[in-house]
Amino acid sequence: MKHRPRWQAQLIANRPGRPLSDWLREPDSLTARCLRHCRSFRVHVLRQVKARPLADEAGRCRLPVREVLLECDGVPVIFAHSVLSTARSGRLGRWFSRLGSRSLGSLLFTHPGFRRGPIEFMRIDRHHPLHRRVCAACAMSGEAPTFWARRSRHHLGDGSVLVTEVFLPAIANLASLG
Repeated sequence: MKHRPRWQAQLIANRPGRPLSDWLREPDSLTARCLRHCRSFRVHVLRQVKARPLADEAGRCRLPVREVLLECDGVPVIFAHSVLSTARSGRLGRWFSRLGSRSLGSLLFTHPGFRRGPIEFMRIDRHHPLHRRVCAACAMSGEAPTFWARRSRHHLGDGSVLVTEVFLPAIANLASLG
């Protein structure tokens, strides 16, 4: 049986280089950081549906799922995959359903009621279901790279949203800006 990578509490194995590790460890909003490094920022919504979460995210029931690309100057730099903890998450569910083309980070990091859980890290290879989604969203074909990702749970009252952010190769162009 092949060993499957697991989410880790620290960046230890095959650690990414300095600029990328700084992005992975960013304690605040990635949206805000992207805005500091580009002239034009856009959230491209790929899908927002009720769907079965990934095996390492939650149970078997269908939950609200949102997938977006964060683009800087027209170039995708982050693929974000978010899952609500329950089908009915009260205020959080209403906000989630009304985001449209706004970033989820614009809500999570500005509303005082949110509490962020610990950040976990993983290298996403071609065997992980998010790898296929990232490659399809970015029209990558052939030998697609392994991606670094992070995830954390944001809590509001009795609801929460699990946010996974996959860093695309173009993030290196932003990372070099400091």
